Amino acid sequence: MTAHQERMSDHWWWRPGWSVGRRFYTWHLTFDGQSDVHRFADAYRRALAPAGGLDLIPDRWLHLTMQGIGFIDEVPEDVVEEITKAAAQRLAALPAFGVTFHAPVIDPEAILVPVQPAEPVRALRSTIRGAMGDVLADVPEQAEGFLPHVSIGYSNSDGPTAPYAEAIASADVPPAKALITHADLIVIHRDNRMYEWTTLAQVPLG
Repeated sequence: MTAHQERMSDHWWWRPGWSVGRRFYTWHLTFDGQSDVHRFADAYRRALAPAGGLDLIPDRWLHLTMQGIGFIDEVPEDVVEEITKAAAQRLAALPAFGVTFHAPVIDPEAILVPVQPAEPVRALRSTIRGAMGDVLADVPEQAEGFLPHVSIGYSNSDGPTAPYAEAIASADVPPAKALITHADLIVIHRDNRMYEWTTLAQVPLG
């Protein structure tokens, strides 16, 4: 993530394994009922919309990507149930915590808002990975290099970043605060040029 990208590229190319209709088990943090996050996101959606070239994310689909499990046709349901049980036991030992969102930055494929402080989110992800390791021989995805963020919009075309940088710089949006009280196990897809999901479980912290 950087504020100095010069070009945007289309986010919606098909990553390996993904296709229309395919679903994926993953852990996210979501923001239902977090009115301050919604206020913040709406202000930046309004600022960015005139620039075009973005699929701006509505409040319903705002999320913080945490940790994937696998495609639903590759991971048995009973394995997912065991992971959920293990996560419930481990997350019970973590307290709820607050995070803050400041101004977005420009990524080649998205407008992102880094989460501050990042350390509690990283600790939560590590705990989820530990729960997965209680069940799986190999936990997918890398443990290192995780940069907690929430996206405001995804690029749907190739073009310069300058209009987005100008929109962000000209917006006068106070920071937002969120309280993280649970992690969501979801089934996600990207069929409609948006990450949309069904929630399987909300696992509480503390």
